[in-house]
Amino acid sequence: MSDSTSIENDFLHQITALVEKNISNEQFGVSELADEMNMSRSNLLRKVKKETKLSVSQLISQVRLKRAMDMLRKSALNVSEISHEVGFSSTSYFIKCFREYYGYPPGEVGKRDETEMNYAPVEQSKRKRNLVILASAGLVVLLAIGLLAYYKRPSSAPFEKSIAVLPFKNDSNDSTNVYLINGLMESTLNNLQQIKDLKVISRTSAEKYRNTSKSIPEMAKELHVQYFVEGSGQKIGDHIVLNIQLIEASSDKHLWSKQYRRETRDIFALQQEIAKNIAEEIEVIITPEEKKQIEKIPTDNLVAYDFFLKGKELFYESSPGSLVKSIPYFKNAIELDNQFALAYANAAMVFYYIDIFQTEKKYSTEINDYANKAMALDPKSAESLIAKALSYAHKKDYERAVPYLEQALDYNPRSGLVIHFLTEFYSIYVPNPAKYVEYALKGVKLLVPSDDSATVSFKYLHLGNAMMQAGFVDEGVKYMDRSLAYDPQSYFAGYLSILFHFAKQRDLKGCRELLTKKLDKDTTRIDIVKEIAKICYIMRDYESAYRYYKKFVSLREAYHMEIYKEEFLDIGIVFSKAGQNEKAETYIKVFKDFADENQTIYKHAYLSMYYAYRNDVDKAIEHLTLFSKEDNYIYWILLINDDPIVDHLKDLPQFKKVMRDIENKFWATHEKIKMKVEEEGLL
Repeated sequence: MSDSTSIENDFLHQITALVEKNISNEQFGVSELADEMNMSRSNLLRKVKKETKLSVSQLISQVRLKRAMDMLRKSALNVSEISHEVGFSSTSYFIKCFREYYGYPPGEVGKRDETEMNYAPVEQSKRKRNLVILASAGLVVLLAIGLLAYYKRPSSAPFEKSIAVLPFKNDSNDSTNVYLINGLMESTLNNLQQIKDLKVISRTSAEKYRNTSKSIPEMAKELHVQYFVEGSGQKIGDHIVLNIQLIEASSDKHLWSKQYRRETRDIFALQQEIAKNIAEEIEVIITPEEKKQIEKIPTDNLVAYDFFLKGKELFYESSPGSLVKSIPYFKNAIELDNQFALAYANAAMVFYYIDIFQTEKKYSTEINDYANKAMALDPKSAESLIAKALSYAHKKDYERAVPYLEQALDYNPRSGLVIHFLTEFYSIYVPNPAKYVEYALKGVKLLVPSDDSATVSFKYLHLGNAMMQAGFVDEGVKYMDRSLAYDPQSYFAGYLSILFHFAKQRDLKGCRELLTKKLDKDTTRIDIVKEIAKICYIMRDYESAYRYYKKFVSLREAYHMEIYKEEFLDIGIVFSKAGQNEKAETYIKVFKDFADENQTIYKHAYLSMYYAYRNDVDKAIEHLTLFSKEDNYIYWILLINDDPIVDHLKDLPQFKKVMRDIENKFWATHEKIKMKVEEEGLL
């Protein structure tokens, strides 16, 4: 046996031993295993994937299931007892996992021959070598027949089921009850969204079919789902009557229907029962953690809940007027139940959105207080976590906002709202190409064919931009062009598509010509003016660069904009070459102040360029070296070599070395991003 093979086996034996040691602890997962192995989570994931072709969680599960098989054969414990002994708190979930891995339920173990066990993934490489030996001996055909007779392999990946909850209809002539029926529909949708193995179409996508004349198969084709939930109901005195139907999408066949008659005081039990009934009918297992989330009761005060539903209905309309109108309802709910976390969270979100429309922010105190209260009352609620994140975003403290959003996504993995915020934050406020790619891809995966073209275009714009920033140039061009195809009038996709094609072809002249034509159609586009000026500067056409930078400065002042300060060094250089020395120094000083105060990973890159301009070679190299220690910088940083400011540094060995380090680190990160998104099935 080679040393490398021995090391690999030792590594896997060590993992198995640690899982075995913690076999009954259901909380022992990937993070705990990484800690025990003294490895980072990412390194553990990579190594396990390399050695076994499995994720770490799959490997842990398989160790548990193998122990369960051994116990089922040798002990007198029943299935329920064994499931708890091997770390499954839910017997039904254990049965599901066991069946998927072994091909039959644990209750049948005693009835089957011991040879009917599946292959262990860790041993597959050895078996492959044995197959070669057997084949050379002419036995491979017999082996294949034997395998078919005796082994039923586990399914590769659980087939993801998908469902859309159509808008419920109000059967009452009283239109004031619509908010209650919509509330029941949304609670059904939200409860189903807690189930990670079930893909649930968003309310926004389903809402388009409220008054549709389309058939179920037609809607299924547009939404790509297997099941639909239809509902209708009314409130009669203190009772709710709700009719729910589950429909198979492809055939329009009614699989199940039920009428629920409940007193209004049982509304939460009703919501839970509907979700569980639907999950049972389509054979989706609810994990213990998901069950806890579904069974949460938001308030014991039904009047408070009634106010909450009325506020939520107005919140969903999302216009400035409806947002303002929703506030009294949330406040009334809180007055009646000061422990109502959902009411606090939604009120905080409403105040955040109201302030978006205000030039002067007015609700900082309310957003912060309500978000803190929601978190104190229910820190495991996705809504509480979103509210807390937005309280930081409102203060422009985006770095502290993103962990709350990522945690919220754990509780609601398909939340379009959370994915939208994470995509925006990682692209603009907390730049991180790896995270940007991850969430931009998730955003696109949430798209359904019925989404409007502007929404689809925007998602692909983000994906194209994320791919380009991470160095996936071909993909960046492809997705930006796709964005433009969905919305030819897109404000950003048009000129970004031009820039991306330049990045691929390195055609500065052609890029400038196309951008100039685009600018002719709208001379107020400050972003395009800036890009043309930059291209002229890189081409050493300082006369044209001066003309465009002058226009850029005028537009910036006219718009009272405080952005684009990173351009001020180039502006100063161009103004200096035009003989505007006093103005040049003013811009260069502003750039230096901007660089000194910068809190991003690009601080030292900016300072390096400043000292390169001042011809202070040592400091320029020193700051560029400091920048090379950073991670997750964007593709465009590799174009430093094209900047005239470093012309006198290019031939220096120390400059070449640090640029080589920067490029090598970028492409190493690029490969890590590629591996991660492929592992998660996002590419």
